[in-house]
Amino acid sequence: MPAEPDSTNRTTALPLRRRLLPVVALLLVAPWAAECSWGGFAIDDFLPVLIFLGPMYGGAAILIRETARHLGAGWPTIVLLAAAFGVIQAGLVDQSLFNPDFLDDTQYADAGAVAQATLVPGLGFSLRQAFDYVGNHIVLTICAPIVLIESFLGTDRRLRPWLGRPGLVVVGVLYLLGSLLIFSDSSGRKNFLASPLQLAFAAAVVLALVATALLPRWRRPSPRRGRRVPHPLWVGLFVVLVRFGSDLAPGWTGVAIALGLAAIVGATIAYWSSGVRWGQRHVLAAGSASLVTAAAFAYLVPPYSPGSPTAALAGDVAVTVITVALVAGAWWRLRASPAVHVGAS
Repeated sequence: MPAEPDSTNRTTALPLRRRLLPVVALLLVAPWAAECSWGGFAIDDFLPVLIFLGPMYGGAAILIRETARHLGAGWPTIVLLAAAFGVIQAGLVDQSLFNPDFLDDTQYADAGAVAQATLVPGLGFSLRQAFDYVGNHIVLTICAPIVLIESFLGTDRRLRPWLGRPGLVVVGVLYLLGSLLIFSDSSGRKNFLASPLQLAFAAAVVLALVATALLPRWRRPSPRRGRRVPHPLWVGLFVVLVRFGSDLAPGWTGVAIALGLAAIVGATIAYWSSGVRWGQRHVLAAGSASLVTAAAFAYLVPPYSPGSPTAALAGDVAVTVITVALVAGAWWRLRASPAVHVGAS
């Protein structure tokens, strides 16, 4: 009797259209989550965001996800690589981290002045802005889109690579071209160039994060028995604490509170995720909580560029509809899935 083909062979045997569908979905969801989900753009700007920022944001999300899955690594690797991407984006590509005038031509010009209260001496960047920029790239640009798209897939494809070497090369070139477009465009880097010291600092942080992400310890973690895991709803609410806690106080006190809460939430989820009862529903709750919170606050924040109230409201309503569709659809897809352990995967 011939042996039954394993999951990898079954995935490879799928038609090209089905194999590429999650890749294309991630390519589109990542830029939308990064820039539109929190109200940054009115509805008529959604399509240009997907076209111009999709190669960079979506390409990064695909490369990070595929790197982790090819290595057999889990979410610690994805989060660390997402942080590295956040530093690359804000420190080396658009260089918003070091440009004090980056927001001057937007409706967030006041945020630049507030950021000066947490300026790091000698390096010329705001720790408050670093937390916001890099943190948003981690949770909105990379993690939430990956969680959502993986939750739509069956268990035989969820944690497996989607692309082979040729596909990765294509996505890599797409990402590099998208990043080069933003770096060279006057509205991307805004004719600002960071100092050699600032660029070297950003590059060193990126290298440290990537090296840590690729450590063998993050690969194929073994679940531990005896660790209680809360209901997915409580996991999601726990993640939301970081969003509310980050605005409790201004200046260095606020940054300390935000970093402390992020560390506590991250360590607690890492502890929970090593339990045998931790499953994809918990992953989805943790990964989508920030997206849901961002969509809820979209009604309270202005878009980058001033526009008509009607277009702004239409954008906020569209954000709500899209977020509900994505999150509810992912939960619906998981409703009949077996409650298998995924750990830190």
